[in-house]
Amino acid sequence: MDNLQWKLFPLLTLVVSSLFLFYSRETSKLSQSVCSLLPYNHYWITSKRLVTPQGVISGAVEVKAGNIISIAKAEDWSKNSRTVQVIDYGEAVIMPGLIDVHSHLDDPGRVEWEGFPSGTKAAAAGGVTTLIDMPLNSYPSTISKETLKLKIEAAEKNIYIDVGFWGGLVPENAFNVTALEALLNAGALGLKSFMCPSGINDFPMTNASHIKEGLSVLARYKRPLLVHAEIQQDSKSHLEVEDGKNDARSYSTYLKSRPPSMEETAIRELIAITKDTRPGGPAEGAHLHIVHLADASSSLDLIKEAKSNGDSITVETCPHYLAFSAEEIPDGDTRFKCAPPIRDASNREKLWEALMEGQIDMLSSDHSPTEPKLKLLDDGDFLRAWGGISSLQFVLPVTWSYGQKYGVTLEHLASWWSERPAKLAGQHSKGAIAIGNHADIVVWEPEVEFDLNDDHPIYIKHPQNSAYLGRRLSGKVLGTFVRGNLVYEEGRHAPAACGAPILATST
Repeated sequence: MDNLQWKLFPLLTLVVSSLFLFYSRETSKLSQSVCSLLPYNHYWITSKRLVTPQGVISGAVEVKAGNIISIAKAEDWSKNSRTVQVIDYGEAVIMPGLIDVHSHLDDPGRVEWEGFPSGTKAAAAGGVTTLIDMPLNSYPSTISKETLKLKIEAAEKNIYIDVGFWGGLVPENAFNVTALEALLNAGALGLKSFMCPSGINDFPMTNASHIKEGLSVLARYKRPLLVHAEIQQDSKSHLEVEDGKNDARSYSTYLKSRPPSMEETAIRELIAITKDTRPGGPAEGAHLHIVHLADASSSLDLIKEAKSNGDSITVETCPHYLAFSAEEIPDGDTRFKCAPPIRDASNREKLWEALMEGQIDMLSSDHSPTEPKLKLLDDGDFLRAWGGISSLQFVLPVTWSYGQKYGVTLEHLASWWSERPAKLAGQHSKGAIAIGNHADIVVWEPEVEFDLNDDHPIYIKHPQNSAYLGRRLSGKVLGTFVRGNLVYEEGRHAPAACGAPILATST
């Protein structure tokens, strides 16, 4: 009997091993099926317009286990793909997924404004594969390691794309090195501050002294400080507006309340500090990034001068400053209210010129949603309405559609929306279709036009807030891949939210 058991033992071992292997494979398939609209994790995608760091080619990308493992030109790839699934996108553009470094998803605490599930579904539908969530508009604001932990917990299993987090620089923590280091050690990709009131009670404004202290800490981590650069100056002019001498339903009234000098004054203070970031300076290793620039005159000139002097400084603008002008905004249409405000048509032309010439480094959405009641859509009061443009899902077609008259190319889009944002956020495995990178990819058709109306699938929580409704755009997103998972395809999302929280690691 003992002899028989020993003879059967190898056979039993083989059966158990086979069952385990079968179970493992089936579990893997199940995991893949809920995270992706594709049933496999090794495949080629091919197109006649593939945007790579070396230019646009006709070719294919091989994806395996979430990463790009090879790239081939059309004449070379077919012989290597005989045993692997091939997805042929024909003439559609295959491009690195967009990285939005400036978005407010308001989670946790204000999910009625947006939230991680709705916001990241909208992002995926718009070709955004990574976004960095701002530390304010959620509650509590992300200004400590404890509040960052709440943010991470809210994101887990609720995000359809990868999401990182900026921490907040506020007076409460600016002079507390231990607190700032704890926030950065907990994974914040950098810090964000306001030089004017933010509108959020637990996120007060900072001054130049706070910013200088923040940069000195960030220098050791080699992470950026993002700044909302506006400083209020003339209180008398604001009182005149508030006392009713100007019509609050008139956009020109709001525009006068936030003149370009507010941006210029703030940026002038900032570049007095950023000289410390030059090679050999006391804050070498730190980097200052100016968010949502609206003023294309004096403010931009100051930034150009700082760059020429060797300061570590970059600047972004947003599609709404490039698409709209003050003259076009109807009275009472508070969907267009944002800060800094949308300025005149001449300024818009200068912004485009600066972007095309490389003086503006990148684009971001500054998606800042809220409940419709806070936009005061019925009252049309620009002075009391919540300021913020809802735009996350639309930024790719908006940039492309409005950029055609200026000569925007696919390479421009990849630079403004992928490559440079990845560098700012320290995401070295993202931002380009390159071997070894995450397979974060958007597939879209630049020539296909659509009307952004009630018949168009929109995933942001309150689409009626968006200033882009009613526009005719070109650039239809066909599919969005995040780490190789097809998370969105023409109106369908993957069954499960399998995006990853992105946390910085200490150097």
